[in-house]
Amino acid sequence: MPALPALLLSIYFLFLLLTMAPLSFTQAPAISSIRMAAILDDQSVCGRGERLALALARENINSVFEGPSRARVEVDIFELQKDSQYETTDTMCQILPKGVVSVIGPASSPASGSTVSHICGEKEIPHVKIGPEETPKLPYLRFASVSLYPSNEDLSLAIGAILRSFSYPTASLICAKAECLLRLEELVRRFLISRETLSVRMLDESLDPTPLLKEIRDDKVATIIIDANASISYLILQKASELGMTSAFYKYILTTMDFPLLRLDNVVDDQSNIVGFSMFNSSHPFYLEFIRSLNLSWREGCELSPYPGPALSSALMFDAVHVVVGAVRELNRSQEIGVKPLSCTTPQIWQHGTSLMNYLRMVEYDGLTGRVEFNSKGQRTNYTLRILEKHHGGHKEIGIWYSNNTLAMNSTSLDINMSETLANKTLIVTTILENPYVMHKSNYQELQGNDRYQGFCVDMLRELSDMLKFSFRIKLVDDGLYGAPEPNGSWTGMVGELINRKADLAVAGFTITSEREKVIDFSKPFMSLGISILYRVHLGRKPGYFSFLDPFSPAVWLFMLLAYLAVSCVLFLAARLSPYEWYNPHPCLMGRKDMLENQYTLGNSLWFPVGGFMQQGSEIMPRALSTRCVSGVWWAFTLIIISSYTANLAAFLTVQRMEVPIESPDDLADQTNIQYGTIQGGSTMTFFMNSRYQTYQRMWNYMHSKQPSVFVKSTEEGIARVVNSKYAFLMESTMNEYHRRLNCNLTQIGGLLDTKGYGIGMPLGSPFKEEITLGVLQLAENNRLEILKRRWWEGGQCPKEEDHRAKGLGMENIGGIFVVLICGLIIAVFVAIMEFVWSTRRSAETDEMSVCHEMLTEFRNAISCKKTSRSRRRRPLASTGGVLRHPTRLQLGVPRPIRLVREMRLSNGKLYSGSGGPSDMGLGPQRLLEDHLGANTTPPPPPPATAPPSRSCAHVRICQECRRIQNLRSASSFSRIPPHLGPQSSLSLPRLPPPPPPSSTDSDGGGCGTVSPRRPKPTPPPRPLPPAKTPTTDLLLGKQD
Repeated sequence: MPALPALLLSIYFLFLLLTMAPLSFTQAPAISSIRMAAILDDQSVCGRGERLALALARENINSVFEGPSRARVEVDIFELQKDSQYETTDTMCQILPKGVVSVIGPASSPASGSTVSHICGEKEIPHVKIGPEETPKLPYLRFASVSLYPSNEDLSLAIGAILRSFSYPTASLICAKAECLLRLEELVRRFLISRETLSVRMLDESLDPTPLLKEIRDDKVATIIIDANASISYLILQKASELGMTSAFYKYILTTMDFPLLRLDNVVDDQSNIVGFSMFNSSHPFYLEFIRSLNLSWREGCELSPYPGPALSSALMFDAVHVVVGAVRELNRSQEIGVKPLSCTTPQIWQHGTSLMNYLRMVEYDGLTGRVEFNSKGQRTNYTLRILEKHHGGHKEIGIWYSNNTLAMNSTSLDINMSETLANKTLIVTTILENPYVMHKSNYQELQGNDRYQGFCVDMLRELSDMLKFSFRIKLVDDGLYGAPEPNGSWTGMVGELINRKADLAVAGFTITSEREKVIDFSKPFMSLGISILYRVHLGRKPGYFSFLDPFSPAVWLFMLLAYLAVSCVLFLAARLSPYEWYNPHPCLMGRKDMLENQYTLGNSLWFPVGGFMQQGSEIMPRALSTRCVSGVWWAFTLIIISSYTANLAAFLTVQRMEVPIESPDDLADQTNIQYGTIQGGSTMTFFMNSRYQTYQRMWNYMHSKQPSVFVKSTEEGIARVVNSKYAFLMESTMNEYHRRLNCNLTQIGGLLDTKGYGIGMPLGSPFKEEITLGVLQLAENNRLEILKRRWWEGGQCPKEEDHRAKGLGMENIGGIFVVLICGLIIAVFVAIMEFVWSTRRSAETDEMSVCHEMLTEFRNAISCKKTSRSRRRRPLASTGGVLRHPTRLQLGVPRPIRLVREMRLSNGKLYSGSGGPSDMGLGPQRLLEDHLGANTTPPPPPPATAPPSRSCAHVRICQECRRIQNLRSASSFSRIPPHLGPQSSLSLPRLPPPPPPSSTDSDGGGCGTVSPRRPKPTPPPRPLPPAKTPTTDLLLGKQD
């Protein structure tokens, strides 16, 4: 039982202690005033509202704790001009003599905050921090401070919890300062442990985030963590919006606690995923009054409020004043508190500072920033962070993070966007006028809406809308460009409109490129193509009528003419020198059997090579070995020449049709005579700009530096330059094919330079990407895309170029040979007329007739087409003695004599002759001529009886010409025997006097050959003539030479 009295005694003493404590507190002397110092690092009056928050906190506390025994709160404000240790130390030296119980701030200067904490620790004055922790954290052995701002460790845990909740395996961290890695040390450690990817990028001194954002975009990282203050975070989001990186694809997490202050309505849209933190306790009873008072003060003192709401530092300043006042009042209940001025130059400290610091760590307060409690290290604990997401017109709370590392998340806007479908939605489609993809109808001015447009892409859109049950509205792009990056990181054209969310789809001849794929999404390609070269059909040199001379150069033709002349001369000389070319063509002629002829006269020597050259031959055949040698080499020469000419002519005409100045991109890059370019800001220009191939780099350097510019704004402008100038247009092969169908003067040079496709563009992270892609694939599988292409590509004016059969030669190619033929015919007709005139004129002079009458008579005979033979019109001799007279001057009844012709020249230039006739006529060539009166002519009297009998040709071989002459002579003699003489009588034709013997130098230039004497041979005995026949009356009439 002895233990029971001891227990009761202990309880009694404890009761006395508890009942006497309030008495002792009430008996403690009250402090007259509570003075504290606040250091502000925002010099603007209307800055973050910290100055107004201090005034509101002082008034609130003084109004609540009124009475004579209550100490009033006084706050001395000190402004820090810049974040430097010297200025901070000077400010603290001004604060210490004031006799303050605590120092609050600064809010946004960690270095200055560290200096303040160090000085306060030396003087044992409590320091309340309202800004981020300094890094690296300095150890204070004697004293410590308390912080109302969340610790770096808590902030890292909160970000990590959000990443795990959204299942973001990779992220990119943008740091405004190098200390962010130490600040977010726990976050970096979590990524290292989980082996997930975290890329860290640091802003430079210019604070331009554009290069960093481009790198993140190229890496296709969707989650971006921004560790910066509110102003820098706003700048980064603004640049990201310009780069098209604020779509639903990207998710931003901001570490700044001033996230509600950011004015993002003009920067991002409803589909943006931007997450931040907030510590405001909207359920606090003084929250609305605090907001109203700040807004009212801003309206009175400032023209425009810089923020839509109070900054976190102002609310933390408000809570810091209440926390210090609460700790001082609790400490004042237990002991008397006295304050005294301190100095930087003396080692004096405040003796109640340690006690007040202990009471500060035990404070429990529900403030504007939520629950305020501190752990033993002075860090805030047992608080919450509200997770907000940017929405149109404000923010939406999507979760709460608790300081015990617990996260409670609601559904995010990303989940809502991904659940959306195309059904019953109206999409804005941006496009560009480009034949045949999108075109205006002929009467588009009378139509409205989508009915104004037609083309391949319009039909494809209608197919997709029917399939996916959505509607669309076509909108032409404002700047008329496909889209290219600007130096500041923004995009033009349809890409820019997709990035800025001005359109939901981009449907046109829109090329899928890697650079565009980084900023927007594409469906699967609906058309495959490549870059090609469009150029006009090369007309070349217009073929002349004498283009058949082109296979040989003028020098070759000249040497051929000289060779012809040389061969003619050599042939003439060789024939003259060789004895085998001198021969007797008619050995049957008794009187001329000792005369030799040479067939190679000068005219024949010139004609023989012509016949051989034309591969037609001639009646002149070489006899001697020398002339045959000349003929052989000439024929071999002409064989090679003609064969070469034929082959070269065919090749020349073929090459002439195929001749083009350029055949490949290399040819285009190696010359400067023909300009070339692409569409400004198109994918083709981007291809050459980013190409690493040497040829394409040279082409880009030429296009980029050429002045005036070789780039065009539209396809129509490029085609116009191709048609009207020496310009090659680099464009997609599908467009090349389409315009070649419309204009036959255009052609494609070479093959494709690359392989790519057209796709439907969408904003990055579009929820409709999968449905659009599936729709395009289904159209391709159903062959609908091919049907649409045939509809818009076929039906042009030009045929397909697949038919590579050789085309026939036109008159422009071989018309010259017709000219030569016509000229030759004209010359032949002219020569014939001249011969006709010359012959008739000589005949008229010889027969003493009128020239006109002779020409008219001969012309009538010439134009008689049904007659193939006729008698020569020859007038008989009017008197004896060989004098020719006109037939009309002869008396009637006078017998018309037979005219004897000494020589007759055959068509081949040879002579023929016969024997018989009067003996006084002598031997020599004879020809029978008969008047056209025929049988009515009285035969001449019979020859004398002493006339020798006719003898036929004594040669063994009688040529056909001699035999014909003999037959004609015999027939003529037999027909002219008078009836009274009887058949036994014979009549011999009189002979003309023999011609004078020709000299060895005489020659007949008319083709009769040259005769030379030789040693006479014995004359064979004469043979008897066959019986005479009656001469006919239709003998050929000849002309006496």
